[in-house]
Amino acid sequence: MALLPLLITLLFIIFCASSPFVRAAQLISVLSYGAMPDGKTDSTKAFAAAWSQACASTQPATISVPKGSFSLGQVRFQGPCKNTAILLRIDGTLVAPSDYKVIGSAQNWLIFEHVSGVTLSGGTLDGQGSGLWSCKKNSGKDCPSGATSLEFSNSNNIAITGLASLNSQMFHIVINACHNVEVQGVKVSAAGDSPNTDGIHVQASTGVTILNSRIGTGDDCVSIGPGTSNLWIENVGCGPGHGISIGSLGKDSQEAGVQNVTVKTTTFTGTENGVRIKTWGRPSNGFARNILFQHSVMTNVQNPIVIDQNYCPGEKDCPGQVSGVKISDVTYQNIHGSSATELAVKFDCSKTNPCSGIKLEDVKLTYKNQPAEASCSNAGGVASGLVQPTSCL
Repeated sequence: MALLPLLITLLFIIFCASSPFVRAAQLISVLSYGAMPDGKTDSTKAFAAAWSQACASTQPATISVPKGSFSLGQVRFQGPCKNTAILLRIDGTLVAPSDYKVIGSAQNWLIFEHVSGVTLSGGTLDGQGSGLWSCKKNSGKDCPSGATSLEFSNSNNIAITGLASLNSQMFHIVINACHNVEVQGVKVSAAGDSPNTDGIHVQASTGVTILNSRIGTGDDCVSIGPGTSNLWIENVGCGPGHGISIGSLGKDSQEAGVQNVTVKTTTFTGTENGVRIKTWGRPSNGFARNILFQHSVMTNVQNPIVIDQNYCPGEKDCPGQVSGVKISDVTYQNIHGSSATELAVKFDCSKTNPCSGIKLEDVKLTYKNQPAEASCSNAGGVASGLVQPTSCL
């Protein structure tokens, strides 16, 4: 009788292997459409054709990108598709045009739109952005704004795993108007002085998780824009960069808010900021609420904890005004480490919409091995446990 369960299992396996109703994923190689792994031949059309086949398939599909270097212009991976299980498996490197002007005004290099059930696994994206950075830093004139290396827009049930993104022209990865996205094991790398090269930018999206990733870049490691809710960030290392930032918010007078954000088990090394909330100093109906920053280690960070509601770049369109964004219920828990400046905690909130429900719990930040300082303007809340610098709430 003991052999009966084993016999049933074997019969089931044989049935599945021979059944026309159980189908393996369709395997599509970009090489079959003429892609060349030589780093020189333009493989844009080959990638687009492989996507078209996968998207039109009524069964799960895997697009295979083998080892080697593939030169690509802009590729639009457009949906909706006939199946909701497409794996783009990258074992090689995708390389953007060396002349930044080719895609510099295109907004995106690689963009997925209106897709569902897409997984992007492995590989390296090389945005070759250093030429554009030099243009922006040297003259600033006649330079295109630059292309985001990878964007998912208006899409659901997305996974990005084990991807490396190097030297994007602008943002590395953008999640825009998406639901249920997991970013895991991603490595982002660009020079610390590279302009506008945010690591991962999330906006107008719900149910996004960012896990086990390392980000070093010239702007925010993670930036969180209007309309983001139910965002979970865990085990992320940041540096160089501008920290993990909610904002900037309140640029528009009518704007969706940000809520239910958890940022935990993070490290910040030599960054401009640690955990930051930033809003424009002008009228808006936006908000940021129910935010948790937990278990962060700061090493030589210029502004470890900061709320800045007087953001006004170039002092244009906002001098003399106050932020309409309402910030409430923000908790800082178990934040330890060293500040590169004497002022380690700064809450600079709106005069007309003061911050409320701010909580500091077990915070210890030092400056040159001495207790750092804290500053509060228009901020209300409580402190508990060991809090150093002494709370100004």
